Formats: sequence, structure tokens, C-alpha cells
Amino acid sequence: MSEIVLATINAKYLHASFGLRYLRANLGELRDDSVILEFDLAHKPADMVEAILSYEPKIVGLGVYIWNAVLSLEVVRLLKAVRPDLTVVLGGPEVSYEATGQEICLLADYTVSGEADLAFRDLCQKLLAGERPASRWVTAPVPDLAQVAMPYDLYTDEDVAHRLVYVEASRGCAFTCEFCLSSLDIPVRQLPLAPFLAEMDRLYQRGVQQFKFVDRTFNLNLNTSRAILEFFLQRLRPGLFLHFEMIPDRLPDGLRDFIKQFPAGTLQFEVGIQSFNDEVSQRIKRRQNLDRLADNFHFLRSETGVHIHADLIVGLPGETMESFGQGFDRLIALQPQEIQVGILKRLRGTPIVRHDQTCAMLYSQSPPYEMLSNQLIDFRTMQRLKRFSRYWDLVGNSGNFVEATRLLWSPDLSPFAEFMRWSDWLFAKIGRTHAIALADLAALLFEFLTTVQNRPANEAGPVLWRDYQKAGRSDRPTFLRPFIPAAEPVTRAAASGLPRRQRRHANA
Repeated sequence: MSEIVLATINAKYLHASFGLRYLRANLGELRDDSVILEFDLAHKPADMVEAILSYEPKIVGLGVYIWNAVLSLEVVRLLKAVRPDLTVVLGGPEVSYEATGQEICLLADYTVSGEADLAFRDLCQKLLAGERPASRWVTAPVPDLAQVAMPYDLYTDEDVAHRLVYVEASRGCAFTCEFCLSSLDIPVRQLPLAPFLAEMDRLYQRGVQQFKFVDRTFNLNLNTSRAILEFFLQRLRPGLFLHFEMIPDRLPDGLRDFIKQFPAGTLQFEVGIQSFNDEVSQRIKRRQNLDRLADNFHFLRSETGVHIHADLIVGLPGETMESFGQGFDRLIALQPQEIQVGILKRLRGTPIVRHDQTCAMLYSQSPPYEMLSNQLIDFRTMQRLKRFSRYWDLVGNSGNFVEATRLLWSPDLSPFAEFMRWSDWLFAKIGRTHAIALADLAALLFEFLTTVQNRPANEAGPVLWRDYQKAGRSDRPTFLRPFIPAAEPVTRAAASGLPRRQRRHANA
């Protein structure tokens, strides 16, 4: 039994809820009478409710996000139907803005907006003391991070062994990009560095291998960035992997010197470019120096072993399909290992809505609120671009077709145009974007290369066979057998200490 159950629905089991751990770490004297329950999208609402109610709680705190909003609504409906006396408290980005008209918020007893580390504790103390705040809407004041307890001891041994461990050295963002909720979270605030590094050392000593930093601008405060990189440089061991979200045009020599010292596969930088169109960037209040960005990419690719995950967004106001394609080609030339092609989402509370009328921005009304069309990209074209994004993830990002992807275009052709050609052909051929087996996808890619692009089979076949082996497959598809040297053994992906996708990109 626990008086307080903290629950959420993660996208996958792999993802441990950072927010719930922060809430429990800051419950003070109530911490020992609380429990964290984590589910994922594969769980059924009734089963989640049964698990929650098995603790006979008085308060249930539920974290609501864009990926779990629909399931969370059903969970709250069931909780209030089965236990009308139960106090349900909501929090999270999906209910922090535009909450008053949401059905889930009207069903719940209280909704806490903002950083609830301390506000949730205060609310629980009042509720358990028999005090019912008059307003169901609680706006959490921005907490002093020096007063916020860090949650890292709440990662279990199972978390350490099997899940991503999220950490943060700062909160907030220095930028005002209108599509992003972080644009509302200014200024950047640093956690006290010495206690933070002490917590990182404890995680390291427990055997954590993958540290995923959720800081929106890790390289904004260079002194902190250098201290953290130096901390991990002194603790290098096989399999250590660090993920940081970086400002793309801020990489001074003092930081470069540290980055160069890490072995290949240790560092991953997530770099949000979003658009190469200066006019579009200005329209959405995004600041970046593209020349400096290109120089940083060149440094990272030529002088370091950093794995670069770069982001572009389809559907930004003022961006045509053609200008997006030009940006995609420009990014391809910079050679990041991964390019995440995202579809613009209308996140609750973001200032992007100011363009709705002038740019005819039309979004889905259901999560994840993706762009349907706008003034410059009609619905049919947007559907094509969504398929492009999905197929790019399967082929260009998966690490399964590192060499074959580059075969899709030659130096004098547009990578965007040629991959769109492949995307259109593939959808016409199979009529779906999911449930495509790797062997089937390889065979379709071979067919496209040899019959549509008219590449010689003896050029495409050996490339696909090398990629197929890197994917860790030991079978020999019939269409590839003519291109397998008779004495060649089947090999499996090396560098097993890296995350699976990283291993496949190791030679990119």
C-alpha cells in the first residue's frame, strides 16, 4: 500500500521516466509512502488501472505527454469510474498549456503546470492533511534548482542494466524557436555542478554505460560543458556512451580540444538545425550561423569520432517542398550519420500558432498534432513528405543500408529528389510504411536500383550484401546469393559496446 502512486506511460520500456523520479525525490517525508509505476504503449488501460489501484492510493499523479495523451485519458476515465474518491493529479507538457478545455483535465481533480518538483509535494501535503485547494489549476513557480533534490538514486539496478538513464546539468533554453516548448522556458538555469558530478560518479560506479543528457543547450555554458566532458574523459571505459543536445554553431576551440580526446562511438551530438532557409528561420525566431555550423560539422566529421544526429523539420511557415529539399541536400553534404526528418507539430502553448492564419497552417486535432497542409505544401504533398520521413528512417537512419543509401544518388543528382523518387516508387509498390521485413526492404531496394535507376546488378548486389551483414543477419537472401563470394564467411556487427544503431553506422 502507498498513499501516493506516481504513474506514466512511456513510449517504450527502454525509456525510464525522468519526471516521475524527480517528483518522488522531492516528496520529502512523503517519499517513503509513494511508489513509481511505469507502463508503456503496449499496456492496456484496464491493466494499468488495476496495477495502480492495487496500492490502494489516496493520490495518483499522472505524467501526460504527447505520445501518451490518448491512453492517459482512458486511464483517468477508468480511475474516476472505479474509484470516484481517488484524487487524480495531472502534470507534464501536454497539460501544462491550454489545459482548461481538455477532457482529461476536467476529469482529474488537479492539474499542475510547469516544473512540479516542489509544487506537487506541497499539493500532496495539503491533500493528505485534509485541505482541498479551491482551484483545480496549480501553476508551479520556477523552482530554485539548488533546492531541488536530484533523483538519481531512484534509478534501480534494472534501470541501470536495461534502460536509458536520463540526466541533466541545466534546464531551460536560450532560444525562442516558435515550434518548441523550450522557447517558453527562459532563462537557462544550471544545477549546482559539484553535487551533480558527484551524482554522475555514483551512477558511473553502479555501472551505468549510457548517459543521456536532456539539457536543451548543453554547450551554452562552456565552463560547465568542459567540466562534464573532462569528468567523463577521466572515466573512459569500453561501452561508455554520452548523448548531448548541442547548439550547432557554438563549438569553440576550448571545447573542441576535449571532444577530440574521446574515442569513436563514445559521444553522440543531437544537433537541431531544423531549416537552412534564413527567411524561415527568422520567421520562427530561430537564430543560427550556417557558415559556423558547417565548419563545426566539418570538424566533427574529420577530426573526431562523434556520431551526429541532425534534425530538420518539414512544414515550417514559409518553407516550400523545394527549399526543404535544398536544405536536406545541404545537410547530406555535411555528412551526419543520422538525419531526423520531423514533421512540424503544433504543440500546446507554442507561439507557432501565430502563423495559422497568414500561412494557412492546418494541423491534425489528435496527438501528435502533425501538420496536414499549409499555404505552400498541400495535403497530398505533405503525405508524400511523411512517407519520405518514414522511409528515410528505415533506410537512411537505421544503419542497415549505410552504403546502399549513397547509391541512390550520384554526385550530380539531388539526394532529396532521388530519395523522394524511391519513396514514391516504394509506396506505389507495397502501399504501406510499416511492417516491412528487412530482407523484403533489401530486395525492394535492389529492384529499384537495378530496374528504375538502371544500376548494374553487380554494382548494387555486393553493396547490399555488405550492408545486410552489418545489420547482423546471417541468412542469405536468394536475390543476393549471386553476389556472395563463395569463401566469404557471414559476419556480425562488431563494436558490441555501442548502441545497436551506432554499431551499424560505425563505418559511415
